[in-house]
Amino acid sequence: MKPVDPVRLTADLIRCNSVTPAEGGALTLLERMLTEGGFTCTRVDRGGIANLFARWGTKGANRSFGFNGHTDVVPVGDATAWTHDPFGGEIIDGILWGRGATDMKSGVAAFAAAALDFVRETPPDGAVILAITGDEEGDAEDGTTALLDWMAANGERMTHCLVGEPTCPNEMGEMMKIGRRGSMTCWFTAEGVQGHSAYPHRAKNPMSALVKLLARLEEKPLDEGTAHFDASTLAITTIDCGNPATNVIPARGHATVNIRFNDAHSGASLTDWLASHARVVEAETGVRIAMRVQISGESFLTPPGPLSDLIARAVEAETGRRPELSTSGGTSDARFVKDHCPVVEFGLVGKTMHQVDERVEVAQIEQLKTIYSRILREYFA
Repeated sequence: MKPVDPVRLTADLIRCNSVTPAEGGALTLLERMLTEGGFTCTRVDRGGIANLFARWGTKGANRSFGFNGHTDVVPVGDATAWTHDPFGGEIIDGILWGRGATDMKSGVAAFAAAALDFVRETPPDGAVILAITGDEEGDAEDGTTALLDWMAANGERMTHCLVGEPTCPNEMGEMMKIGRRGSMTCWFTAEGVQGHSAYPHRAKNPMSALVKLLARLEEKPLDEGTAHFDASTLAITTIDCGNPATNVIPARGHATVNIRFNDAHSGASLTDWLASHARVVEAETGVRIAMRVQISGESFLTPPGPLSDLIARAVEAETGRRPELSTSGGTSDARFVKDHCPVVEFGLVGKTMHQVDERVEVAQIEQLKTIYSRILREYFA
């Protein structure tokens, strides 16, 4: 039987229009292939989201290596701006074009191909698990969390997990993720008193209060970084009152901040910090300030050790580069997996993810499969 071609599989997945929350046929395709390859497959759909759990080997095996990834993609934007059909999966001069080529249908194809070949050629003493979601690019409420909830309820468990997100900035093998910053958003609503702009003393300007509050929040850095993390960041993303009149002080204003935080903080501690500043500005201005917080994920770290060493050895053997252990970037579904088992992330170069003309070098997909294959061989050796 021929080895599974990860490039062809990536192209087939790209042709599945799976913009979140649509499944688009991507998980159906993978389920068919994995079932034919001897995996026990279960669709774990929840809340209108399609998810796939696949296991080769015995449930509850002492060594159960898992891969996690997603087949959903972000919208293409202006399709006419693309050089090639965003859902065409075209290969031209060694480049595979299409939405999801980088993020992350190539990663899913590479680990699915590696897993299928591995269990056929050298059946391991243990289990290989693939947990694939259709909700990483969306709200992520019914994706990997649904898979993990189902696994807990059904006695399924990974002992270690690799998330196949793109992790390398420029060259294959240069970086892997052993943790991620936390992420949270806070929406402020300031309620003042409307008035004429010529008589500001008769009004309570919510916009002035918001400006004071935002200045306080930006006045000092949140921290200077920690052992494995860069400094936390706070960004003002909106400030508005929807007021079309230039001579009216509005009654209400809104502002939004987004915080990416390291392990010196938690979502709860930062929520308290934001509230304390809001209370100070309320007392100074007489403007009531309400806030709503959404914590997308807490910061986490998988301490350097056997799992990261295994991944790094495999990457170095196949690329000649020892990957940097990093916690940079945004969030990923590793933030959910870390509560289930030790998790790291390694994937290909992510320079074009979410862009118009998203694309990947065919050679990188092939190389990624060889890396994942080596990881499986060494894990079960």
